Amino acid sequence: MSILNVENLSHGFGARTIFEDVSFRLLKGEHIGLIGANGEGKSTFMNIVTGKLEPDEGKVEWSKRVRVGYLDQHTSLEKGKSVREILRTAFKYLFELEKEMNEICESMGTSTPEELEVQLIDFGDIQDILDHNDFYMIDAKIDEVARGLGLFDIGLENDVAELSGGQRTKILLGKLLLEKPDILLLDEPTNFLDEQHIEWLKRYLLEYENAFVLISHDMAFLNSVINLVYNMENGKLTRYVGDYEEFKLLHDARKKQTESAYKRQQQEIDKLKDFVQRNKARIATRNMAMSRQKKLDKMDIIELDREKPKPVFIIKEARTSGKELFSAKDLIIGYDEPLSDKLNIAMERGQKIAIRGANGIGKTTLLRSILGEVKPKDGLVELGDYLHIGYFEQEFAGDGDRTCIEEIWAEFPSLTQFEVRAALAKCGLTTIHIESKVRVLSGGEQAKVRLCKLINRESNFLVLDEPTNHLDIDAKEELKRALKGYRGSILMISHEIDFYESIVDEVWDAEKWTTKIV
Repeated sequence: MSILNVENLSHGFGARTIFEDVSFRLLKGEHIGLIGANGEGKSTFMNIVTGKLEPDEGKVEWSKRVRVGYLDQHTSLEKGKSVREILRTAFKYLFELEKEMNEICESMGTSTPEELEVQLIDFGDIQDILDHNDFYMIDAKIDEVARGLGLFDIGLENDVAELSGGQRTKILLGKLLLEKPDILLLDEPTNFLDEQHIEWLKRYLLEYENAFVLISHDMAFLNSVINLVYNMENGKLTRYVGDYEEFKLLHDARKKQTESAYKRQQQEIDKLKDFVQRNKARIATRNMAMSRQKKLDKMDIIELDREKPKPVFIIKEARTSGKELFSAKDLIIGYDEPLSDKLNIAMERGQKIAIRGANGIGKTTLLRSILGEVKPKDGLVELGDYLHIGYFEQEFAGDGDRTCIEEIWAEFPSLTQFEVRAALAKCGLTTIHIESKVRVLSGGEQAKVRLCKLINRESNFLVLDEPTNHLDIDAKEELKRALKGYRGSILMISHEIDFYESIVDEVWDAEKWTTKIV
């Protein structure tokens, strides 16, 4: 049974065409991976099918009475509500049914026998719905999902307004999973999850009976939960049966076949053109030349997909730092409450270290305490000599109304416009991206702008907080290559073992020193 039909969809922003004449069909129970490079229009497509954006052309048709749950990269939450209150809104329709059932009970005392018969039927139907949806176990279900996603670490009674963007995203994901809609639309759900909670979400989606469409650049996660792939590339949407590994084999085979057919056709075109050119003026061969010209005119020309610009990250290195980068003595990190036991840690020149552990236990706070951005609860941190620190924050903190050029120029005012454009282009951004405002870019494109700032300022110590969030496969692989070759020191938070394991020589487990329960 078809849940969603999309026909002949086209959309663009200004002169930039995102996709053209694409069609899509979603059947009940299908588990789909929507993939493509940064900026190909995956999030835009999701916004169109959910009605947040109107397409330039085409139509979107949902089946009747389909409940849709959508988690996007920019969702917000209502201030003044606790985490638990937000999670309980997942069962709003059940609470409304309970209210209706109570109203039926109150009116039974004054009903006629005929009215009472109808009321008893309605009461029984509502009771069956409540029982079927485990209404009387709602708090237990909330606790189960909250525990799986690490929301107990955040605190279920805390106001959502006090939380970070990553924490709010986790709450929205929990709410969606509790709603169990007919279709889940998930845009990069693992970006703010650690390894433990990614594993929990993986198990949840594997057992999920309803349909979902998943955008993710975490290929190991994606490959483990999907059975269909829709690839968005060069304005087209192509369907492949199977997981991501099977898609790669078929996609590469199709690409080679198209390239071979293109070469053969070009050779034939060259021969036909050459014959026409040599024989069109001769009376004896003019008819043959005209015949070949007609063949040329009727030929369906094979076009190769344009190659996307691949990023090249060249990290500018500063002079060598002193031997010791930092040392922390009896350091306790935190804000209102301490987040750690006493920490006695240090880092020396040339070390490359990854910090792992559950979300909400203080990994980012540790980085910011080391850099002096957050005052420790106790203890002290001493930074070494001759440090040139490059800090990549987890979330974009710039001016979204500036263009990419203006954003880089503000950081490097001495550069010419040509040099700014060249720097952004090396990070995999096209002319259209470079001239666009930062706020209209995808999460991955924004990350490339921030990486452009990072790599073009000389450093000898990189402090990276989840640098792979939103990045596509090509960008991740290039960043991995650049960090492996970097001669400075690296302190990095990451939840992607596949990314950091070949870069670092040591891993710090934050769960061993946190005061939070994990």
